[in-house]
Amino acid sequence: MTYDVDRVRHAFPALDEGAAHFDGPGGSQVAEPVAAAVAATMRAAVANRGSVTRAEQRAESIVIEARAAMADLLGGAASGVVFGRSMTALTFDLSRALARTWAPGDEVVVTRLDHDANIRPWVIAAERAGAVVRWANFDRETGDLAVNDVTSLLSDRTRLVAVTAASNLFGTIPDVRAVADAAHAVGALVYVDGVHRTPHTVVDVVALGADFYACSPYKFCGPHLGVVAADPALLETLPPDKLLPSMNDVPERFELGTLPYELLAGTTAAVDFLASLDPDVVGDSRRARVVASMCALEAHEASLVARVDDGLRAIDGVRALGSPARRTPTVLFSVEGMAPRDVHVALAARGVNAPAGSFYALEASRWAGLGDDGAVRAGLAPYTNEDDVDRLLEAVTAVAVAR
Repeated sequence: MTYDVDRVRHAFPALDEGAAHFDGPGGSQVAEPVAAAVAATMRAAVANRGSVTRAEQRAESIVIEARAAMADLLGGAASGVVFGRSMTALTFDLSRALARTWAPGDEVVVTRLDHDANIRPWVIAAERAGAVVRWANFDRETGDLAVNDVTSLLSDRTRLVAVTAASNLFGTIPDVRAVADAAHAVGALVYVDGVHRTPHTVVDVVALGADFYACSPYKFCGPHLGVVAADPALLETLPPDKLLPSMNDVPERFELGTLPYELLAGTTAAVDFLASLDPDVVGDSRRARVVASMCALEAHEASLVARVDDGLRAIDGVRALGSPARRTPTVLFSVEGMAPRDVHVALAARGVNAPAGSFYALEASRWAGLGDDGAVRAGLAPYTNEDDVDRLLEAVTAVAVAR
């Protein structure tokens, strides 16, 4: 298992601007092969998907290749990969389709740990269907969501459980499989927000027990769009809102309008880039290369985030929030006597990009006592190196001393 961070960094032209980027959880920098794939598609002849002209054939091929790439990344079926404008938009669309199967008195479980994109669509859909929303709380101190926090809310009326695969705020990773097993035991479906987890670990949607798994390529060095992976047989049971002449096949019936072919080409390139992070793995299937590369990345990021966490906790006046156990390479912190945004601004002036806020995990921020302002978040990405970590710790120290 090899991880050469210098080699990886050469693939990101944005790093030439000189900032130390800890803003990856909000959107990573784009790898050069991704930008090249997007540009090449926009320069080529492309038409609506078809089989007659070269332009039609090219569009068809791009879509097929993107579905296959995401299936290799997530361990699912290519025919269950749905593309959309964003994870949020796709979740709203699917919530409306699923709510048609609910009746008054049915129950939906959401967690306060989640990004609002995996809360509000279900709350709104439940209200319209007359279903009851049950809220799972988490440990305010550690940011951990215990299995029992969710399973204690289940009943024979539970129709759906929405749970994060990793907290967008704290980075903590719940036991999704245990939650899914309990949900399935009462006949409920499980919708997993994998946006924050997918860039950092090996994902296997089948092993997780996810009926729906949502993620965003722009969080793993790709372009801006959303993806949901689901069992094609399950998608066949759902009638979404759609135009009359549009395709009724799965997964196309869930994709509204013409797909952004250039972004799909960029998504394929992003998956191929991730699969190349461990250059020692050659000749195997792309899925095998993805797994090996993500394992190498996870080990690299684990060592760096330990330095970040330990370093922040050693700075006088700085409080690192949440648990250092079982999480993505993400550290939430605050500086005593300073508003989170002021810390963000002060770090940016020192060439360190670490944003502040609730990051749309508003329920989590409020439940943890951070209010709507949240805290400062330092998140790692494939291009993060030891020099970046040193710059972050030095900058936070300087800010804390000057406060």
